[in-house]
Amino acid sequence: MSEIAGEGCEQLIPMGERKLLEEIERSLITKYRKNIWSKFTKAIKEYNLIEEGDKIAIAISGGKDSLLMAKLFQELHRHGTANFQMEFIVMDPGYHESIKALLVDNCKHLEIPVHIFEARIFEVAEKMAKEYPCFMCAKMRRGALYQKAQELGCNKLALGHHYNDVIETTMLNLLYTGNFKTMLPKLKSTNFEGMEIIRPLYLIEEEAIIDFTESSGIWPLNCACMVAAKKIGNKRHQVKDLIKTLKTSISDADKSIFRATHNVNMDCILGWQKDGEKHSYLDFYEE
Repeated sequence: MSEIAGEGCEQLIPMGERKLLEEIERSLITKYRKNIWSKFTKAIKEYNLIEEGDKIAIAISGGKDSLLMAKLFQELHRHGTANFQMEFIVMDPGYHESIKALLVDNCKHLEIPVHIFEARIFEVAEKMAKEYPCFMCAKMRRGALYQKAQELGCNKLALGHHYNDVIETTMLNLLYTGNFKTMLPKLKSTNFEGMEIIRPLYLIEEEAIIDFTESSGIWPLNCACMVAAKKIGNKRHQVKDLIKTLKTSISDADKSIFRATHNVNMDCILGWQKDGEKHSYLDFYEE
């Protein structure tokens, strides 16, 4: 059940309220060269996210992050040196028709040729984890995206997690689960052989993404979840607010958290886990 966005779709937002596509695309390598484009290409090179011959499924939720990621990939494919193919995929987990129409309209305006496929993830996630459906929903979404990517012959799945997501995930693990674990820029799938997740927005700050979106006149989707919309309270929002508060007295608090994920001193760690096996510093103390 796939379709190409834009066919038979009515325009939802008057074009006068939006910038022309050419202007939006040009701004990525001019106005946003320092804060978006350079950080996008740096992440790709630094973490070796794209290799010759890759076929990459770019997952689009309709939110600000994934729409920006799609345009960055298009610019890279148009002007870059890497030889790779792209497929833009959109999973409809059970959006309200008006939400889906806005998603399709944004993709049409930005000329992102998406494959839309349907899933019943909102419905199933609510039944399986009624009180806290977000974790189950995210897990099921990932599986559905992997499956679609494989069907299209892709070996990589690109997700729109950004710099702030990395910091917030690190702090969530530290404060709520008592471990030091972060979100990696690329990760091999354990359930889909030969598939890898990549996160090309890894070094791009959310503030720059918001500025680009607002400047371009794009109306992105938020979570758009029909289940979570009924819930109140969110640990990630709490951590986001905590980091903002920390930055009022420690201006580079976010940067220090990010650097800490690259600079773990194993000589000063009480315990760690490797390949599912736990280790203590005492095991090596006498060596």
